Amino acid sequence: MDTAAPRTHSPHTPRELQPWQVLAAGVCALLLTVGLARFAYTPLLPVMQDQAGLSAAAGGWLASWNYAGYMAGCWVATWLHQPRLRFAAYRLCLVAGVIGTAGMGLTQSLWVWGLLRFIAGVAAVGGMLLGSGMVLAWLVTHGRRPELGIHFIGLGLGLAVSGVAAMLMAHHLDWAAQWQALGLLTVLLAVPAWHWMPAPAPKPATPAPAAAAGPAAATTPRLGLLLPAAYFCAGVGYVISATFLVAIVVRQPGMAGGGNLTWVVVGLAAAPAVLWWDRLARRAGDVRALLAAYAVQIVSFLLPLFFEGLAAALLGAVLYGATFIGIVGLTLAYVGRHEPANPARAMARLTLSYGAGQILAPAVAGQIAQRTGSYQGALWMAAGLMALGMVLLVLLDRQQRRLAAERAAV
Repeated sequence: MDTAAPRTHSPHTPRELQPWQVLAAGVCALLLTVGLARFAYTPLLPVMQDQAGLSAAAGGWLASWNYAGYMAGCWVATWLHQPRLRFAAYRLCLVAGVIGTAGMGLTQSLWVWGLLRFIAGVAAVGGMLLGSGMVLAWLVTHGRRPELGIHFIGLGLGLAVSGVAAMLMAHHLDWAAQWQALGLLTVLLAVPAWHWMPAPAPKPATPAPAAAAGPAAATTPRLGLLLPAAYFCAGVGYVISATFLVAIVVRQPGMAGGGNLTWVVVGLAAAPAVLWWDRLARRAGDVRALLAAYAVQIVSFLLPLFFEGLAAALLGAVLYGATFIGIVGLTLAYVGRHEPANPARAMARLTLSYGAGQILAPAVAGQIAQRTGSYQGALWMAAGLMALGMVLLVLLDRQQRRLAAERAAV
C-alpha cells in the first residue's frame, strides 16, 4: 500500500512568503523610492552646487519638479483599481527609482535633471502608497496588522541611509560618481523589493451586496477648508527642511562636515515618530496632538536662525525628524475618521493641498536664497506658515467642539 502523503505544492504553486520577507520588501521599497530616489537629493545638493555649478534657484526648481512628479504619481495611483495594475505600477516605480537616481550622475543638463527628478518623484509613489498598501493587505490577511509600524520605519531609515552614504562618499567621489554609486545601491534594494512583495489577491468576481449605509459623520464646509489649508501650511514647512536642511547647515561657519550628519539624525528621529504621536493623539486628541507637532516643528525652523553650531543643528534635526511624519499620519487618520463615507476622497484632497505646498515652496525658497545669499528667509517663511497652520487648527478644534456640544444637546 502506498503510504506517501499527497503533494500540497507543485512547481506552479507560488511560494509562500514569510512575514520577514514581506516586511523587508516594503522597507527596501521605501529605501529605494523614498530614501534614495526622492531624498538623496537633499544631502547631495551642496556638492552639486560646489562641483556642478547648480545655483540655489535652480536647486529649488529641481526640488519642485520632484514634488510635481510625486503628485502626478499620486493622481495616477487613484485610478488604478485593479490589483494587477497596481502591482505592475509598483514594479514600474522600482525601475523609475533606479533610473531617477543613477541618471542624475550621467548628465549636467538642467532640463534632464528636472526630468529625472520628476521621474524620481513618481517612483516614490511605489514605495509610499502602492507598496505600503500591499504590505498592509498582506499583514491584515495573515493577522499581523500591528507589524505595519515596522514597515513605516523604512521612511526614516531611508533618510538616514542617504545621509550615511553621502558622508561615506564625500571625500572619495565627486558629485556624479556619488549619484552613480547610489544608483547601484538602488539596484541592490530592488531585488528584495521586487521578489518579496506579495502580489495582491484579485477582487471577487461578484461584489458583495451593499450594506445599508448608516449616517456618516458629517463634515461641514468649514472643516473641508480648514484642514486642507492647515495641511498646505504643513507641506510648506516640511519641504523647506526636506530640501535645504543640509545646504543650510553647511553654510554655517565651520559646519562643512555637519550637513550630512544632521540628515542622518533626521532619519533616525523620524523612524519611530509615528508610534509616539499616535500614543499622544489617543490621550490628548488628534487636533491637540497636531498642534503640538506644528509647534515643535516651528522650533526646529527657528533654532538655526538664532543659534549656530553643531549642537543646535542636531537638535533642530531631531525636532524636525520627529514631527513631519507624525503630522502626516495624524492628519490622514483624523480625516479618515471624520469622513467615513468616503475617506479615500478626503485623503486625496488633503494630499493635493499638502503637495501644492511642496511644489511651490522649494521654488520660492530657492529664489529667496538666490537673491539674499541665505536660507534665513525660507526658514522664516516656513515658521510663519506653520504658525498660520496652528491658527487654522485652533479654529478647527473650536468648531468641532461646538458641533459636538450641539449634537449632545439634541
